[in-house]
Amino acid sequence: MFSCACADARRAGTSPAPASSRRALNARRRSLFALLLLLTLTLSPFPPPHARAASAQEIVDRMVATINGRELITYTDLLWQLALQPDTPLENPRPQDLRHALDLLIDQRLIAQEAGRLPAIAAKEEDVRARVNELIKRFPSQEAFYRRIARVGLTAEQLYEIVRQRVEIERYLDFRFRSFVVVTQKEVEDYYRDVFVPRWRRQQPGRIVPTLPEAAKAVEAELREAKIESDTDAFLEEARARAEIVFLEPALEGRR
Repeated sequence: MFSCACADARRAGTSPAPASSRRALNARRRSLFALLLLLTLTLSPFPPPHARAASAQEIVDRMVATINGRELITYTDLLWQLALQPDTPLENPRPQDLRHALDLLIDQRLIAQEAGRLPAIAAKEEDVRARVNELIKRFPSQEAFYRRIARVGLTAEQLYEIVRQRVEIERYLDFRFRSFVVVTQKEVEDYYRDVFVPRWRRQQPGRIVPTLPEAAKAVEAELREAKIESDTDAFLEEARARAEIVFLEPALEGRR
């Protein structure tokens, strides 16, 4: 939805100027937000005793990248990232999955560094537990989830910490971008005329097109998300440009 809204908004001339690497940034941000959206409801976040007792596979760790000389990303971090993504293979991970996981982790770490400067966004325990539970619901069962993370050596305590950081990232993005987005009435009218109506007629031929008052709320929501996406893309591109990112695994370098 984000990518469609952003593309449509650009055609309507309502979104900010695109970044130089727009396509890669949009894909990265969609993945980031999809991952954040995985983390939102309630079950017990702790594994059953037999899952907790299961021995994790032995992982030979290695350094993959550093950020600003103080953030280290390891191969285990990449495996943990993949383990939290349903339907992503863990045995002999595909190079493209590892590169994508590294890209997401770099973005998350850069945002987390910024978010850490705002104590007010600290995640509450109940929020973290609720989001862990929503993540579990994306898998076939609670047991399947804990078997999967046990395979990569991810404990319940480490899972809690990963989700806590993601909750704080989400709160930071809301604070930094969503709170300050303004959509004007003219933008709504232009988008309705130039994008919403033609798209409706193309996708639902023969059906009556909603009037502007009927569609105004949906149109405003699309424009709002498009602006947030554009602002976040620009923020991530700027953060990448400022950061000192050192790739220590040649096979995973050069995605940009």
